[in-house]
Amino acid sequence: MILPTKHLPQDRALLGVGAEILGQLKEPRSVSELWEAVREARGRNPNSAPLSFDWFVLALNLLYAIAAVDHSHGILRREGSE
Repeated sequence: MILPTKHLPQDRALLGVGAEILGQLKEPRSVSELWEAVREARGRNPNSAPLSFDWFVLALNLLYAIAAVDHSHGILRREGSE
């Protein structure tokens, strides 16, 4: 679930989704804005698997747990981006 495996491609593994999230978090954003940006970026790649909001939130929780993102006053930002 966290790492890609033989049966779980990289674009579905939480680490892969987290990398996409970090790629879209170049500036502080709300969760909704980030969700739309990630969905839009995935939509441009016809080979990517569909991403549910639940899976997006799990990846976001992983990033928060490893201190890769910070959440304050409804805004997400990359840790160390200030």
